[in-house]
Amino acid sequence: MITLLMSKKANEPKTTGKKETLVPKGILIAIGGKEDKGLDEENEKKRNENFIQMEILERFCQELKGKNPLVAVIPTASSVPEEAGQDYVDAFGKLGRSNVKLIDIRERADVTNPEYLDLVRKADGVMFTGGDQLRLTAILGGSEFLLILKQRYIQEQIVIAGTSAGAAAMSAGMIYEGQELQGMLKGDVKLTTGLDFLKNVAIDTHFITRGRMVRMAHLLATNPGCIGIGLEEDTGIVVKGGKEAEVIGSGLIVIMDARGCTSTNIHEANNGEPVTIRNMVVHLLGKGDCFNLPEFNPLYTY
Repeated sequence: MITLLMSKKANEPKTTGKKETLVPKGILIAIGGKEDKGLDEENEKKRNENFIQMEILERFCQELKGKNPLVAVIPTASSVPEEAGQDYVDAFGKLGRSNVKLIDIRERADVTNPEYLDLVRKADGVMFTGGDQLRLTAILGGSEFLLILKQRYIQEQIVIAGTSAGAAAMSAGMIYEGQELQGMLKGDVKLTTGLDFLKNVAIDTHFITRGRMVRMAHLLATNPGCIGIGLEEDTGIVVKGGKEAEVIGSGLIVIMDARGCTSTNIHEANNGEPVTIRNMVVHLLGKGDCFNLPEFNPLYTY
């Protein structure tokens, strides 16, 4: 178990009046993309001894509650939502889950659709597909739909999963564009606020395959209070209680912790100049490894 927390006593928030810390009852599953869906063309992954067919989606199904749980697939991030949604309907069907519905939100106006609001209130599990994470935040951000989902995550045993863009959007800080093989120059990486299910965490996906460590360091330099989690393909994390994370899948995740950094030049550098950061800690974790996410900025109720 890797503990990324400072002492609880030193970081315990001061509370006054009716303010109290909330511990989410829901489960988050963030996936690095290209998780196995039981397709023949993905047999190449079997060369990795950690590979188990459909392991990640099977874990999602195992975490669902009830005899015939309702799964809602949200392909909003995808440029081909019908195809992306059907891929998951088919994959969950292979795993014996037939009670699967699509929430086909394509435009901002769609989030007020009563049918979709009803589905998000009833779903036992939600799956965000890959695509463009900026579409997710631009379309869902600030909506009643997202508020319902967040409230249910805090209050109920719902399972919320996202792959690729769907995972990147789960965190507080979100990279929505960057140079694939660079990211070292100020201005190379574009940042915004994610859907904010995970506080003080930034998630990036396809992390090792696409060489994204430098762009994550760029994000952390802007606010070293965040923990960076880089998820490789067919690899993910299961987060319970808002902080207890377990690595699943066939690859590695990379944890980048800049809270102890001694210097960064990002506030002084001009656009186009290299961004530097010193004394950042990096962990590489694989299947079965566990770690705790930061608690020092928890969710509150008033």
